[in-house]
Amino acid sequence: MSEHIIRYKDGSIQGKGQVVDGVMIGKWEWFRKNGSKMRSGQFDDAGKPIGEWITYDQKGEVYKVTNKK
Repeated sequence: MSEHIIRYKDGSIQGKGQVVDGVMIGKWEWFRKNGSKMRSGQFDDAGKPIGEWITYDQKGEVYKVTNKK
């Protein structure tokens, strides 16, 4: 298992996390084009969002927390 990176067209990082057999698993983070963190959360082994998902504002401060079941 290794880190998988998704990039915007300009090469900046859009998202990063683990992928196994084409499925997102474990902790993932998404970023805006300016590099600030936009969202983070966990996927189970089937690629389903689980647990606490955090959305961040433009300054990187916690904006909203959602609990996925």
